[in-house]
Amino acid sequence: MKEMTAKEVETLMNEGKLLNIIDVREVDEVADGKIPGAINIPLGLVEFRMHELDKSNEYIMVCRSGGRSGRATEFLEEQGYNVINMQGGMLSWEGKEE
Repeated sequence: MKEMTAKEVETLMNEGKLLNIIDVREVDEVADGKIPGAINIPLGLVEFRMHELDKSNEYIMVCRSGGRSGRATEFLEEQGYNVINMQGGMLSWEGKEE
């Protein structure tokens, strides 16, 4: 499984890179703040909404601490998606939130 630190994600965003970020936390968790531009697909719905994702794109998976996003990353990798888990999740995120 490919992984990236929250700092690496923040650096790419600050460089103006267009990132596809999927936040797999529950809706009420995301209401407290998320990475700007992140799309919320709760972990339990990933299997049912993966058709919304384009296999030619790269996605960065995020959750609270990195566990649920790790499970989502492994699942989507098995389905042929190009995904990266953000280590440490939002607990490690120091950048802007929306």
